[in-house]
Amino acid sequence: MAIAPIESMPAFFRYLSLLNPLRHDVAILRAVLLRGVGLEAIWPHAIALLVFATVLGAISANQFRHQVS
Repeated sequence: MAIAPIESMPAFFRYLSLLNPLRHDVAILRAVLLRGVGLEAIWPHAIALLVFATVLGAISANQFRHQVS
C-alpha cells in the first residue's frame, strides 16, 4: 500500500484493505508509472474504483435530496 506492503500485513487486514480505495489507486499508479502496463492489467482495480465511485455518488445524491427537501 502507501506505507506498508500489503503482503506483510496479517490476513484479516489484507482482506480489509480491499475496502480501501487508496489500495486500488496506488496499485494502478504503480502499474502504470513503473511498469507501463495498460488497462488489461489494471482492470480489476479500475472496476473496484468504479464501484466505490458509484456507491458513494448514489449515497451523496440521496443525502443531498434529503437535505434540499
